[in-house]
Amino acid sequence: MINALLVIHFWFVGCLETDAWPDLCASNLCLLHCQHCDRSAPSMNIVELDRISKAYDTKVAVDALSLQIGAGQMFGLLGPNGAGKTSSIRMMIGITLPDSGTVTLFGQPFTRKNLTRVGYLPEERGLYKKMKVIDQLVFMGQLHGLDATQAKTRAHQWCERLQILDAIDLKTEELSKGMQQKIQFISTLLHEPELIIMDEPFSGLDPVNTQLLQDALLELKNAGKAILFSTHRMDQVEKLCDSICLIDGGRAVLSGAMREVKSRYPRNHVVIDFEGDNSFVRHPAVAEFKEYAGRVEIQLKDGADAQALLRAAFERAKIYKFDLMEPSLEEIFIQTVGRRVHA
Repeated sequence: MINALLVIHFWFVGCLETDAWPDLCASNLCLLHCQHCDRSAPSMNIVELDRISKAYDTKVAVDALSLQIGAGQMFGLLGPNGAGKTSSIRMMIGITLPDSGTVTLFGQPFTRKNLTRVGYLPEERGLYKKMKVIDQLVFMGQLHGLDATQAKTRAHQWCERLQILDAIDLKTEELSKGMQQKIQFISTLLHEPELIIMDEPFSGLDPVNTQLLQDALLELKNAGKAILFSTHRMDQVEKLCDSICLIDGGRAVLSGAMREVKSRYPRNHVVIDFEGDNSFVRHPAVAEFKEYAGRVEIQLKDGADAQALLRAAFERAKIYKFDLMEPSLEEIFIQTVGRRVHA
């Protein structure tokens, strides 16, 4: 069976000079080198989606979505399953065309010539199981326009950085899921793209390897790369992203800079680490709570006095921590999406 990467590779090469192209149903996008690519055009935003929409038969996948991603920005594209995240990414990089609206990359109307400046890590793995790691990375680098020597050098550097140099001569099928994810991560970055699209990049990784990839992404962001980050892990988005767009039912329901989005919500969330009597959770100020071992997370009622709750807690238990804070991004996500579900 011909790998989807090769199919898309040859299709791009054959279609570089045409303005129309068919929809493709592929889990892997090969973003290729073009000798005619102009890298000098200045732009304020790396990505601009202006009211793009996409429907499949009677199903509206994306409905008038607009967003902007600037250089040196980590942008979180969030939403529940089926919200339209993947459809939006596919229109952004030309796998499908929007039914309406416009896509602008690097300050220019969408053209495949600019795809050489893009790196895309899809959620689904697209590696050759029987191929050695180093051969696979060199091959992927060559598809992106690198020569074999350049691709091999960069592959060795990335493998050393991500602590998988010992696996470089193994076949993909001999690697764990986490190791395979790191190989696919490297293949996305070998050609040093200016726009990096990561769909669930930490899938299958333990905390140590997750931190390795996070550090790499932050370094790329600080180097001026634009990074689109799509995941279901709200804690990772809150930690890494400068701005977010939450979509549900194909529409943007919440967007903006992370700090600004969180400031829209009241500081009515309390986290208490304690030992002893937990009867303070029945204080009149408490709207609801979740209790864990030695910790309770409390949602205060509107207008409630957090100091009154603190006094009640001190009277009944030994308090190690009492934090009054904004809701987490996960809580905002649940609140926003849940409200729409029950509307």
